[in-house]
Amino acid sequence: MTAPEGSDSIAPPADYRLLLPEGWFRVLIDPELRQRSVDALINRQFEGVDNAPHLKRQLRESLLAQAAAAFRDGGIELYLSLQKAGAFTIPASLLVTLLPPPGGDQSTVQDIAARLSANEELEVSVVELSSGPAVRTRRSTGQPDRPAPPGMPGNPDETLPSVTLDYQLPIPGAGACLLLTFSTPLVQIGDAMVQLFDAVAASLVWVGGDGGHE
Repeated sequence: MTAPEGSDSIAPPADYRLLLPEGWFRVLIDPELRQRSVDALINRQFEGVDNAPHLKRQLRESLLAQAAAAFRDGGIELYLSLQKAGAFTIPASLLVTLLPPPGGDQSTVQDIAARLSANEELEVSVVELSSGPAVRTRRSTGQPDRPAPPGMPGNPDETLPSVTLDYQLPIPGAGACLLLTFSTPLVQIGDAMVQLFDAVAASLVWVGGDGGHE
C-alpha cells in the first residue's frame, strides 16, 4: 500500500499487516497477475477432481469477473475463504480498498459515522482498534456483494442474501482511509461470521511511518 501524502505532520505508514484465518486465499487483482492467481486458486480448490471441467470453467470466469470489478472500483487486495468445515467450504470474502482524501475539510470518524447513519439499513458505530479509531458498519442485503466468495452459483447478476461488514480506518498522517469490506452469504450464521470479521479487522497494524510496526 502507498498512502497518499497529507498535510499532517506525522509520517504516514508505508503499508499495513492483517492476520487472516487459515484457508483464506489472496487473489491478485492487477490485470497482469489475476489470471495466474485465479488459476492457482482453481487448481487448489479442485485438487484431485478431474471430472468437473464445466464447474472449473464457470468458477474461473466468475472469479476473473470479480477480480476485474474489484480492481476497477479501486480495490488493492482481495481475499477469498477456502476454509473448510468438514466437506463444506465456508464462503466469505475481504476486499481492501484505498479511499482517497475527501475534498474540502478532512473528515473525522465521527463525521463519517454521522454521514453513514443517514442510511437506515446500516448499523453504524465508532470503534477503537489497536490501529486507531474506525467506523464500523454492518448491513444485510438481498443483492450480491462484490466480490462473491468461491463456490457460489455462477450468475453474477443473481440476487443473493448476504451479510456485509465494513471498516473505514483513517490512515495516520495521510487524510485517506482504508476500507475493509467483509462479506458472506451465510446469513444463518451471520453473527458468528461477523465475530470472525471483527477479529480480522482488529488484527490490522500499520507498518512504517511514525509509531508504526517494523
